[in-house]
Amino acid sequence: MTRRRWIADQAFGDRAALTGENAAHLARVLRAKTGQEFDVAAGGRVRRGRIVSISEQRVEFELGEDISTTFLADITLLLSIFKFDRMEWAIEKATELGVRRIVPMIARRSDAHLSVAAGKRVERWRRITREAAQQARRSDVPVIGEPEKLKALIVSARGRRVVLSEAEATTTLRAALAGAAGEPAWLAIGPEGGWTPEELQMFSTAAWTAATLGPTILRTETAAIAALAIAFAELSHEDD
Repeated sequence: MTRRRWIADQAFGDRAALTGENAAHLARVLRAKTGQEFDVAAGGRVRRGRIVSISEQRVEFELGEDISTTFLADITLLLSIFKFDRMEWAIEKATELGVRRIVPMIARRSDAHLSVAAGKRVERWRRITREAAQQARRSDVPVIGEPEKLKALIVSARGRRVVLSEAEATTTLRAALAGAAGEPAWLAIGPEGGWTPEELQMFSTAAWTAATLGPTILRTETAAIAALAIAFAELSHEDD
């Protein structure tokens, strides 16, 4: 039987702890007891954890065997801000797929009202990623950055950098990522109105590779998930 996995709120040496809502759920709802074992993700790895103390405020584990098996690629998603209900869905699914970081991005054609309001949504997005990471049995929680303007993000990115563009007709995302296994990768997904010519020129000047996801026009959330699925298939590997 598969053990339930928890992402530690605190980790220190061979100990880890859950606090707040996670501790309350484990103690009050699941009625866990000292000595019971769970998988505990801490420090980017998954270890077998045995409960050594439990209350509704704090559950402490003694960590044992490292049972991590899969290393996911280091992928940062630059996600242009769009309608919040659909954006939250994209953030949840990107987390399930394994994205390392998500940066809400303000592009030229991003809705101005949503861009202004985005800063107040960051904590909600972080809660969504934590819940999705735990449900997906991940060993970590993606980092959700504060909203940033496109220009600053273009120049700060390092590693394999790909902008998904409707204007690109020949270079596929798979081709753009070929040979990049082990490298960090950045994927930029444009707003609902698409990139402006000036933005595409900025990407080109900063040596980003433009790539296509195919001949059809995808909604922003569809493009984000399709791009991540392709990228992880190309870049991820199993632990030896």
